[in-house]
Parts: sequence; structure tokens; C-alpha cells
Amino acid sequence: MKRLLLAASFLVASVGVPVAAAADTPQHLVDSSTLSIESMMTGTEGTQAQDFLRKARAVVICPNIFRAGFMIGGEGGDCVMVARNPAGGWSNPAFYTLGSGSFGFQIGIQNEQVMMMIMTDGGLNALLNSQFKFGADAGLTVATFGAGVSGAMSTALDADIVTFSKSQGLYGGVSLAGSVLSNDSGREQAYYGTALDARQIVVDLQGANAGANPLRATLAQYGG
Repeated sequence: MKRLLLAASFLVASVGVPVAAAADTPQHLVDSSTLSIESMMTGTEGTQAQDFLRKARAVVICPNIFRAGFMIGGEGGDCVMVARNPAGGWSNPAFYTLGSGSFGFQIGIQNEQVMMMIMTDGGLNALLNSQFKFGADAGLTVATFGAGVSGAMSTALDADIVTFSKSQGLYGGVSLAGSVLSNDSGREQAYYGTALDARQIVVDLQGANAGANPLRATLAQYGG
């Protein structure tokens, strides 16, 4: 068995596919999201992110978005959403997937950590739908920092969603426009042992799992 696992690991590495392209269990995704928060809250952009996190209504963390393409690009990854509760703390996580296909001049591969600060109730309600497509809702403003995508601070101050990203690799034309954020109800049921939707988890505060406590504590550390 050990030899088979080693052989599989070598095969994955040899073809250049990232081993951690997708979290294999809900708890793994929660733990990876916790590590991403700690990683992204350093440096100049991390200071900006902390400022927005302290004011955020909710946050979506995507610890590993993998992009690849040559003229026709694609992306995929898993995310968690956590909202601020009435006491100022943070809810347990709801689970999402992020994915898209895109056309245009783009070449390369990239692994990217993404945090979406949800600044308004309108932004939160939009993302609580079963699916949300970035750029499709003209009533929402999204500002993006990092990963080679610049955003004006004046725009970010009035934005419904402020996105920070941290990348490894090289990619041209990086943007969340056209990406679809979809609720993962199966992962939520596996994590909480009962059928709950995202609104019940992050707004109504139903469902609890002690495995999410480090994630909530890390958000409290950086975001109040």
C-alpha cells in the first residue's frame, strides 16, 4: 500500500498537477482556509485586508484556486463563507465551490489564495443564493487587490465585495469576472450531520462543529 501511495504521489508530481488543488474533506478545507487567513494577513496588502475584515459583514476564503489555460482558460477551487454574528464574533462556515471557463489572451498556470470581504448586506444576500456569478449583477460593486489586478481605494471604500488575492505562478488576464460561486450543500451536510443551507448556517447560526473553532478564532484575531 505504501508503495502504491508513493507511486501515485510521484505520478501526480511528474505531470505537474497540484496535490492540493481541491480539499478532499470539509475539515481539510476549513483547516486550509485558516492557514490562508494567516498567510494573507501579512505585508502591505495584509494590512489593507485586516482593515476591511474588521468592517466586513462576512468573508469568503478560497485557499487554493487553480487556474490554467492557453487562449482558453479555466479555474476551480473550494471555499468557505463565514459571517459576523450579532455579538461581533464569527459563524460556523458554509461551503462553496468557485469555477469558470474564460476566453481571451491568457497563458500559464497559477495557484491563488482568495479572500472576499463582504461589506454590505446586499453583497451577503447575493452570495447566499445557490449560485452567484461575478460581473452579472450590475447592482453590486466588486473591487479587487493583488495578483496583478489593481483596484482604486476610492472604489473599494464603497464596494459591496472587496477581494484580496495572493498568487504563485504566472498568468495573464486574471480576474474573477465570470466566475460562479456555488453553494456545496453536500459538503455542509457531511460537516454538520444534517441538511442546512448557507443562510441557516451563517445568518441563523444553526449547526456547529468544533473543528471550525480555529478558523473562527483566527478571524477574530485579525478581524475583531
